[in-house]
Amino acid sequence: MPLVRPTPPTFDAAAWPRLPFPERLRVAAQDWAVNGFGAPAATYSFYLAKLAVYVGVWMFFVGRTPGLGAPTELASWWAEPIAFQKAILWTLAFEGLGLGCASGPLTARYLPPVSAFLHFARPGTIRLPPWPDRVPLTAGDRRSPVDAGLYVLHLALVLRALLAPDLDLVHLVPVVVVLSVLGLRDKTVFLASRSEHYLTTIVVFLFAGDLIAGSKVVQVAIWWWAATSKLNLHFPAVIAVMLSNHPLLPRRLRRALFRGYPDDLRPSRLPFTLAHAGTVVEYAFPVLLLLGTGGTLTRIGLVVMVAFHLYILTSVPVAVPLEWNVLVIYAGLFLFGAHADVRAWDIDSPLLVAFLLVAVVLVPLIGNLSPARISFLPSMRYYAGNWGFSWWLFRDDAIDRLDGAAIVTVSRDVATQLERFFDRETATTLMARGMAFRAMHLHGRVLPDLAVRAVDDVERYDIRDGEMIAGRVLGWNFGDGHLHHEQLLAAVQDRCGFASGELRCIFVESQPMGRPTLHWRIVDAADGQLEEGHAQVRDLIERQPWPHATSGGRP
Repeated sequence: MPLVRPTPPTFDAAAWPRLPFPERLRVAAQDWAVNGFGAPAATYSFYLAKLAVYVGVWMFFVGRTPGLGAPTELASWWAEPIAFQKAILWTLAFEGLGLGCASGPLTARYLPPVSAFLHFARPGTIRLPPWPDRVPLTAGDRRSPVDAGLYVLHLALVLRALLAPDLDLVHLVPVVVVLSVLGLRDKTVFLASRSEHYLTTIVVFLFAGDLIAGSKVVQVAIWWWAATSKLNLHFPAVIAVMLSNHPLLPRRLRRALFRGYPDDLRPSRLPFTLAHAGTVVEYAFPVLLLLGTGGTLTRIGLVVMVAFHLYILTSVPVAVPLEWNVLVIYAGLFLFGAHADVRAWDIDSPLLVAFLLVAVVLVPLIGNLSPARISFLPSMRYYAGNWGFSWWLFRDDAIDRLDGAAIVTVSRDVATQLERFFDRETATTLMARGMAFRAMHLHGRVLPDLAVRAVDDVERYDIRDGEMIAGRVLGWNFGDGHLHHEQLLAAVQDRCGFASGELRCIFVESQPMGRPTLHWRIVDAADGQLEEGHAQVRDLIERQPWPHATSGGRP
């Protein structure tokens, strides 16, 4: 039944596990090109219901404000500043609970479909401090009762603010302070809350007289840095992968995304054109919104902005940042439509100017020039295809060690989760598509050759994307390779004690702005780093998403 079963694969799922590694990857990539993830239609009802809850609860909180009218009287209060403030606060909490980005079956979360709050509020789970050697009282990787209590306190403070009839410093300052302290203890909570957007905007709220102007600066910075991050060779592959997963795109158009389906899966001219056009649009409409004062420029900018984010929303990207796109559409209409008379450069507070220069100029600049130092989220390097990532290779049955008592995880292995809902062949299909998803991206085309290079016999190893490992072990993941690089491996090894060769990881960092290579490392859980090197990004354009026939393991 199409409603409850994934799209059938183009390969023999029963035979797939027995195929040689290069052939497994090839047929999986060919399947992705025309089927995408092939999620059952019922999967999308989960996300529609979640969106309805997100909007409905926001309306409830706004309705708690005296004088604004009932929650259903949206037309009477949507342009009020407190409605925007509560939208930001509610989205901060929604994401911090794990209900937003990277939730549900499209992100390999089946049982449970939402997991962040189950992990963050549980002592004994793994936490990842960003600077354990530099910031006092943050060392270690085990979540204490104090950490769990701080997380619960943070949610309680946000709820307190959402229920308040008016918002002032007494409601906002504690939210900023507690989440900042939490972030120093565990970067996962900080990133999951999408603090680079929502916490930054809440800091703007502390300067009541500059609320509109300061929030405009944050929103434009998000658009422009996102556009800037797409000025690379990666983005056309992102478009090809994303649209081949579009639930409404016919197969004929999916094939057109590639140069010569099924044997040549390099992006065709179509995704290159769409990528360049999208980047121009993302630069252009913020200019119209900044310069407009409510007239024609503003109306054109708002129409393009809404269409741009609806395009992303209806594509249902695998990372499912659906609520974020809804919030951005509302923020654009509120800030640049309802309050077009306030200019972004009308900020009076020098302190707020200094904060914004650091938060939305300096931090993203450093993160793009030196991506190993700053996560792609504070770097505002959003859906551009240039992310740090990893593959974890477990020999024989070593992956079962993650289900042992020594390590607290939020779920079982993805393959085990799938077998609770589907037969083995269907579960195999979805696991194969997960592997193909990574390899189809430009950066992922370095992985097949590195996998052959990392281990003596790749056929003995179960391969898991680092995103799946982080989702189980950290309770949250959202395309940030910094969450499943060496720091997480050390924490896992400390608990599981893998022998030499039982767990090998391939870590690949994002491409720095202005540099032509990706930095990769091969690391053994027991023996440490075995090898490192650089891959030329331009060379990857000519590769297929399966092992290079003549490379001999050369990336």
